[in-house]
Amino acid sequence: MVGFDDSAFMNCTEPPLTTVRQPIEAMGRAAVEILTLQIAGSAVPSEELLFEPELVVRGSTAQAARG
Repeated sequence: MVGFDDSAFMNCTEPPLTTVRQPIEAMGRAAVEILTLQIAGSAVPSEELLFEPELVVRGSTAQAARG
């Protein structure tokens, strides 16, 4: 079982829940930069912003059995 967003509760489950962690700080920084450009009346980049998530493996997942 896998969760998403890696909230503090992911470690409170038994077993601890594997999760996908988003780069919230980088996403927030990018949003503020774009907002600052908009407020200043500057051109805003039109390209899509992609942020790489991180898989945090915990006890709710395991390697598949062989055989």
